[in-house]
Amino acid sequence: MRKTILTLALLASMSAMAQENAEVDVHARYTKVVTPVNGKYESKRPPVEDRLFTSTAVEKKIKEVQKILKKNPKLAWMFANCYPNTLESTVHYRVLENGDDDTFVYTGDIPAMWLRDSGAQVWPYVALANKDEKLKKMLKGVILRQLKCINIDRYANAFNDGPTGAGWQKDRTKMQPDVFERKYEIDSFCYPIRLAYEYWKVTGDDSIFGEVWMKAIENILKTFHEQQRKVTAKAYHFTRVSDRAFDTIGWDGFGAPVKPVGLIASMFRPSDDATILPFLIPSNFMAVSSMNKAAEILKHVAEKDAAKKDAALKIAQDCSSLADEVHTALQKYAIYNHPKYGKIYAYEVDGFGNQLLMDDSNVPSLLGMGYMGDVPMNDPIYQNTRRFVWSEDNPCFFRGKAGEGIGGPHIGYDMPWPMSIMMKCFTAQSDDEIRFCMKMLLNTDAGMGFIHESFHKDDATKYTRPWFAWQNTLFGELVIKLINDGKADLLNNL
Repeated sequence: MRKTILTLALLASMSAMAQENAEVDVHARYTKVVTPVNGKYESKRPPVEDRLFTSTAVEKKIKEVQKILKKNPKLAWMFANCYPNTLESTVHYRVLENGDDDTFVYTGDIPAMWLRDSGAQVWPYVALANKDEKLKKMLKGVILRQLKCINIDRYANAFNDGPTGAGWQKDRTKMQPDVFERKYEIDSFCYPIRLAYEYWKVTGDDSIFGEVWMKAIENILKTFHEQQRKVTAKAYHFTRVSDRAFDTIGWDGFGAPVKPVGLIASMFRPSDDATILPFLIPSNFMAVSSMNKAAEILKHVAEKDAAKKDAALKIAQDCSSLADEVHTALQKYAIYNHPKYGKIYAYEVDGFGNQLLMDDSNVPSLLGMGYMGDVPMNDPIYQNTRRFVWSEDNPCFFRGKAGEGIGGPHIGYDMPWPMSIMMKCFTAQSDDEIRFCMKMLLNTDAGMGFIHESFHKDDATKYTRPWFAWQNTLFGELVIKLINDGKADLLNNL
């Protein structure tokens, strides 16, 4: 059962994460407050024999970073706890009877695999794939599992490890036993493409681009075209009996009306909260990047496999055309001329002229577009947007005694997410901004050495989800990036 330091009010807000027929015990290590003894911290990593997966390359990287951060023992400790957390506590790797690698990845305290989360959780390990064959096979297994999931249900966001029937089976949508949750989100397609593309570029292994890949891309294209809503708004339906408005979809389960202008509708955000206006701008930007990456991969497939050449080139052309169409529509409909910040990107639009000005903590977000590479860092509209979202002009921004950042309706008022702080740090262009973000991350772990889902702006000991693997691994990625960027001295002198 969950053991979280929370007020009853925060526990109530956690109903969004309630899992029907699905529980994972949260080990006491996640909630134990650690006080350093003679400047040394007790490791929060599980014993070696209890780790689900280990990697020699990851262990080597941990030792390397700890040596670099020897003047900042808390940061070194948090890095060692967080960076391998996905591997040690959520990765379930096996080899199937047909010889394929297969990896099922829990989100942490939820025994289900989100396409988005799993793609983000293992992302920082791709850079080490060529240094550890075992790690490489695990990553390949994640990609193959994601493609398989997309082909099981192209509108689902989270899956069970087989037809267990766990999850939200009472939702009023086309549920099946393999599906844990069926909330349609654009980014559920984009993260697997992003991971597959990076894996291919780093390793050169194109064996993942077989028939399952081709079918998955066809399913993605079919869904994106349906959700441009040029023909019908009723290709996907979802409602849930819930006391949370953002857990279900209005307009009889089909979502708010849109004008078909070339953008792609997303019924849910990466927070798993329902959109208000269906054209979710950060996700549309990510869709453009993803379709361009898919097209590049398909052209490679066409060059290598004569039998697939015609089909691959046809699908590649469809991907490129869709990317161009969405990109053109974004330039026309996603931009708002703000009286204070100048031209900024809206968070959601509907094509009729309505625009929602805010940002949510979950990535893809407006703030995170620079990190994802979906817009250039020096894009003046992005920079204006970045200033807007990190201000109290963003209704989801919270500032208090303990820290500040972007939250959202998923948890509610006064609860910034460290993910937003990390996005600010990833996209920072000054040492002062990096220092500000890193100090805040170090000071809001509630003494536990992990990155929580959210914390109260005035008291970081009030937090949600003690075990959230995505944010832990993301923190490890951030530390490595800063070291690679020459910021070791800055980190040692926080």
